[in-house]
Amino acid sequence: MTSENTPSAKPSAGSRFFTLAGLMLLFAALTFGVVALLMSIYERKQEARVPFVRVVEVDEVTTDPAPWGLNWPDEYDSYLLTVDSEESEYGGSEAMTASKLEEHPWLKRLYAGYAFSLDYREARGHAYMLADQEVTKRVTERKQAGACLHCHASIIPTYRRLGLEEQGEKDITAETLAANFNWPAVMAGFKKMSTMPYKDAHAELEKTPDGTPDTKGNAHPVSCIDCHDPSTMQVRVTRPGFVNGIAALAKSDDPVPHLPSIHRWRQGKRERDYDPNQDASRQEMRTFVCAQCHVEYYCANKETLFFPWGGGLKVEEIEKTYEDHKFPDGTAFYDYKHGETGALIYKAQHPEFELWSQGIHARSGVSCADCHMPYERKGAMKVSSHNVRSPMLSLNRSCQQCHNVNEQELKNRVEMIQARTNALVERAAMAMTDMLDAIRDAKAAGATEEQLSPILELQRKGMWRLDFISSENSKGFHAGQESARILGESIDYCRQAEAMALKLRAPEAPKSTEEVDEVKGITPDDKAPK
Repeated sequence: MTSENTPSAKPSAGSRFFTLAGLMLLFAALTFGVVALLMSIYERKQEARVPFVRVVEVDEVTTDPAPWGLNWPDEYDSYLLTVDSEESEYGGSEAMTASKLEEHPWLKRLYAGYAFSLDYREARGHAYMLADQEVTKRVTERKQAGACLHCHASIIPTYRRLGLEEQGEKDITAETLAANFNWPAVMAGFKKMSTMPYKDAHAELEKTPDGTPDTKGNAHPVSCIDCHDPSTMQVRVTRPGFVNGIAALAKSDDPVPHLPSIHRWRQGKRERDYDPNQDASRQEMRTFVCAQCHVEYYCANKETLFFPWGGGLKVEEIEKTYEDHKFPDGTAFYDYKHGETGALIYKAQHPEFELWSQGIHARSGVSCADCHMPYERKGAMKVSSHNVRSPMLSLNRSCQQCHNVNEQELKNRVEMIQARTNALVERAAMAMTDMLDAIRDAKAAGATEEQLSPILELQRKGMWRLDFISSENSKGFHAGQESARILGESIDYCRQAEAMALKLRAPEAPKSTEEVDEVKGITPDDKAPK
């Protein structure tokens, strides 16, 4: 038996060697890991310090996005994803390309007498915005204005070239066009193209150099140059329609608490017009670059394209602006004459900015880009995705940065708001079609123009409000309560018009002879039901 005082056996030389070797390997691994971590941190800091490498020069004529992609490959790669047609039930810039007219037949009656009754489809991504416009029946089978290219094409160098020609410039070269932005020339070209036929305007677009070695220009959809300064990459506004419109809004009395720079301008000396490129904050500009196009505007060839914001951004304020507006020839403003009733109708475009302005996200300082172009991590850099699409396709990056709620709950909230809005749209559409039937019957019964005049006025009001929400691409989400209010008014105006029309076609009702008891609030015992 071994005694407790017996000394333990000493480790052998081999055992000590392996222990020492293991410690050395562990130390080497730790050292390697620390060094790798430090190198990675250093590399990421260098990446963050130099966010891009300018390998090619881009300038004020580079409408082709490909050269920009050589300098800013991460943003360009995500921009190219806008060619994908991801199906989404949530609106935004990615949606099915099915015909809206087939899905909602009442739209044909809403737009009777207007080109939208021929062809009206869901919007696709930015990469398609010019190509889709070129093939729609609204353009191929009806005459349209060159003003449509204000938003569907990378148009500014063409405006500048036409403006320089108007100013008497000769032999305009790519170098001349690339020298500077030249707002006076851009404005002059914008006015000239607004009244051109679409075909002629498109031909002018193809005459303009696009910044590629090929001397002949190519037409491009909206691209990098439309939102970024090519020298500094600063976000900027380039569309004359928006610049004029936002200046008119600033001069109005419409409260715009979601646009603090306009409030500051109003409190200042007002020595010049409000200019978003000088006065707006960077966060506001992340909305304004989208609001250049995702808005309501007049877009036909009777006069220069304009944004109707002189009285404010609400649906009734825009309506009042149109009611007070006259065409250059002195006639009353309208978009089209309704094909069934002859009423003069206003056509809503896609008033996303106006409706967003009435919603909680605008009041909370959330920009369009925060949701539709969320930030994503690229190495050490934080890059805004240029795959502009519905936030429901990127809930984590678009919504959960602010909302500490699980994705399914967020999705359910959106679906509830949009389902309620869609239900109200369908009710308003039913009221509209009933109204149109009643007006047609009244006309068939011999109603005079004088009798129909107030009815057609109600028709315009009801259809304008229905169109305002049904044409807006968030399906009511940008401002759910405001959407419900507008649709409620649409239903009310249409039903009023229907009731008045029914009276015109029906014989006058005889006077009621039924006795009416005096209302006292308490039913007398002798008249109480047995």
